[in-house]
This record gives sequence, structure tokens and C-alpha cells, in this order.
Amino acid sequence: YTCFAPTNEALDAYVAAIDLAVKGGAEIVVTHGFLFENSVHKAQTLYPEITFVILDGSPHNVTDWDTMETYDGSAVDFTVAANTLSIFFQEEQSGFFAGYASVKDGHESLGFMGGMSVPAVVRFGAGYVAGAYYAAEEMGLTNFAFAADRYEYLNSFQPGDAIVTKATSWYNAGVDIIHAAAGGAGLSVMTAAENTDKWMVGVDVDQSNLNDKVLTSAMKGLAVAVQEALDDFYSDAFVGARSMTLGAAEDAVGLPTATESWRFTTFTVAQYETLFNLVAAGTVEVPAVRADLETFITGLGYTASVDLLNAIFGAPAAE
Repeated sequence: YTCFAPTNEALDAYVAAIDLAVKGGAEIVVTHGFLFENSVHKAQTLYPEITFVILDGSPHNVTDWDTMETYDGSAVDFTVAANTLSIFFQEEQSGFFAGYASVKDGHESLGFMGGMSVPAVVRFGAGYVAGAYYAAEEMGLTNFAFAADRYEYLNSFQPGDAIVTKATSWYNAGVDIIHAAAGGAGLSVMTAAENTDKWMVGVDVDQSNLNDKVLTSAMKGLAVAVQEALDDFYSDAFVGARSMTLGAAEDAVGLPTATESWRFTTFTVAQYETLFNLVAAGTVEVPAVRADLETFITGLGYTASVDLLNAIFGAPAAE
């Protein structure tokens, strides 16, 4: 196993990193994130003998979604080649569990900080908000509201003093918990939580080992998905030319339940497992897009403010 990192975010740099892996003898290349979508689209044709797995993304040649410009000047193409597997996760379900658990544990003032408004981060945030409202309705919290000015995309996945300052200001203003779906920027939220003796919710993996103020983590099974893909590859059972989405039904998202990771005071593992099973069975459908979240919140008897929906999904395009 060898890790190759692109030198910058340009397409050529990503393709060059893949080229290094191939020249280094790699038979299967695993990439992570939407920034690899163009490069995998190009590489799957350049290296038809190499197997590609892309997590949180799918190959395409679009470089500008407003103009639909493509990197090669050809027609828009979303082909997932026979040597490529695309894997997505239902992050909204993981965020839902975290939001629900936060409110059920007695925290009513919540915040969300995302790295950028990319699809996976937006799904985490939408789910977190939905879960909070779902728990509030169960608990009879008729005045519950997720404040629009406590939902923000930082436009960075990197840690920084400005993020510590912003998160600290939120905590000092009364926010109990901030769910940070922001990569390295989440470390800055952890610092703010520690400095103010408040809580934060981690992301992707169990982050409880990083800080004592990580209440829980909205996880997705990145390692499990990669391991299964590798097992299939090395057992000659790999099936490409497809994109798959994994969620609670596949046990691919959720909260950590190990004793050392469970830091809730009143919310129990049994309560969590009850909700998990409802989501996995499809009995509770977690919203991931604007219209569905609005319907979900109003269906619970609350007002889905336009400001909050805009904060999560962006303002609708003018007709």
C-alpha cells in the first residue's frame, strides 16, 4: 500500500499522482473525494488495465456546472468504466443520528460548520438538522428551532485560528454543540469546544480519541467499503461500471457505540439502535435535499425557515 498526494488541485496534478501510482506498480487505485472525479474519468480510459475505486464521487468530465464546460472539450460524459467502481454514502442518515442524539441528550442549541457546500457535507448538515427536529418533536419541544445563523460553510477544510475564534463565539453565545463536517477545520472546532467546555460532533470516523469534548461522531464506513472492494478485486470478484450508495441498511453509516466513545449522559445505546433500525428499514426516511427537508420539518409541526433552508442548500436560483 502506497499513498500518493496531488501537488495541487489542478486536473493535471491529480492525474500525475495516479500516474505515479500506476508506474509504481499499483494494480488498483483508491481515490477519495469529488476532486478526483475528473482525474478518474480520464485515468479509467488511459489505464484500462488498472482498477479504480472512487469514494464520495463518480467519474465525469465536467469542470464548470454552470456552463457545463468539460476538461477535454467533448460532450458531457458520466461514464463509469468497467474498471471503475464509484461508492457514495448516505451521510444524511449519519448526520440524522447525531442530531437526534444531541437533542435527546438535552441539548437544544445546536450549530453546524461544514468545510464547503459539497454534496457529502450538505447531506451531513441536512441530516443533522432533520434529526434534531425529529427528536424535538418526540420530546414535545414545541419552540425548538435550529437557528439559521448557526449553520455555516467555512469554505475551508483546513484548521485555523479564525475558525477557533468563530466557534468560540458561537459557544459563548449559547450554542451547546457544533457538528463539524469540515476535515481538518474540525480540529479547530474541537479546540474551541475544549476551551469553552462545550461539545462538538465529529465526522467520518470515530474522533473521540482526538479530544475529550467529542460527544459523538457522524461516521461512514470508508474503511469497510475500501476493504470490501479490495477483497473483491483480489478474489477476482470485482464488478465495475457501477455506482453504489451505502447507508444504514448496509450498516455503512452510524454513531460509535463503544463504551469509551459513548459520552451521552441520558441518551442510551438502546435508544440509538431503535432509531437506527427504523432508518435501516426505511420506516424513517431521512431527507437530503431542500424540498424533502422542508416537508420533513413542516410535517413534524415546525416552521422550516427560508433562511435556514438557504443556509443549508443555498438560495434557489431566480426563475
